[in-house]
Amino acid sequence: MKKLKKLYFPNKMIIPDFLNQINSKWTLFLDRDGVINKRPPNDYVKSWDEFEFLPGVLEALKILTLKFSKIIVITNQQGIGKNVMTTENLQIIHDNLIKEVSEKEGRIDAIYFCPDMATKAVNCRKPDINMAKQAKRDFPDIDFSISIMAGDMLSDIQFGKNAGMKTIFISTNNLLLAPSESDHSFPNLFEFAKAISVND
Repeated sequence: MKKLKKLYFPNKMIIPDFLNQINSKWTLFLDRDGVINKRPPNDYVKSWDEFEFLPGVLEALKILTLKFSKIIVITNQQGIGKNVMTTENLQIIHDNLIKEVSEKEGRIDAIYFCPDMATKAVNCRKPDINMAKQAKRDFPDIDFSISIMAGDMLSDIQFGKNAGMKTIFISTNNLLLAPSESDHSFPNLFEFAKAISVND
């Protein structure tokens, strides 16, 4: 059983040094479901009509756009592998996601997804860093040592660690516990954005 640690909320915590060191050279990697949008229980977001932003996310992305050189979304989407949705469905969702974020003065520079099923012997799913390598190929100036991965699942934290990034656990699913592997925790993306903007 994985060790868990208590989540310390922003008004009661000391911000770790690396969050105070973020500048325009840093890259933010974000998970999608459970961080940007609501994660449907035992299902997949199969169309734009089913996509629902979590509270405060659009405002958070506006803040984060001013802090990071690049914002990259990394998402496992095995619904494609299970044939419950298509790559074309996913592209429409992501096109609309980028458009809506942009209309609210935020930015997403790229979205990478893995369609493989978790049962596939060799796959590109997080915590494998295949998608991080894809981002590095497309944006050679990305430096994983000054990058942050923020996600709501243990696999997100392991992905970040495997790539040599700092990690933030977004506790959408559990407001009390976070994986011990994570460097820090916040209850949602907006609180993370607010915490790193306090010195602006």
